[in-house]
Amino acid sequence: MQDKILWLLVAFFVFSFLRKRFFMFNNKNVKNISAQEAYQLINENKNLVILDVRTKGEFESGHIPKAKNIPVQQLSARINELNKFKDTPILVHCASGGRSPSAVKALINNEFTKIYHLNRGLNSWKYPLK
Repeated sequence: MQDKILWLLVAFFVFSFLRKRFFMFNNKNVKNISAQEAYQLINENKNLVILDVRTKGEFESGHIPKAKNIPVQQLSARINELNKFKDTPILVHCASGGRSPSAVKALINNEFTKIYHLNRGLNSWKYPLK
C-alpha cells in the first residue's frame, strides 16, 4: 500500500513538472531560444527587456548587461513594474532554466505577448557579464 502511495506521489510531481514545461513551450507568445540566439536578439533589438529572475545575490555576482532583476518569488507581487512592456520583446532567464518557466507562466497569465525564454539559463551563456 505504501509503495502505491509513493508511486502516486512521484507520478503527480512528474506530471506537474512536465505540464508546466508543456504549457510554456506550446504557447504562441513564447519562444525557447539558445544563448547564441539570445545574444543575437539582444544585439539586434534595442528595446528588448532582459528579465533576470535569479536572487539578488546571484544577480549581483554577474548578469547580462541591462538586465532587470526581479526574483521569481517576487514577480507576481512586482508584475506592475513590467506592465508597460506587455507588447515589448522580453527575454526571461534564471541560472539553469529551472525557475524561469514559472516566470514565463506569470508573464503569460498577465498577457505579455513577446516572451523569449533562455534555454538552460545563464549556465549556457558564454558572453560577457556585468
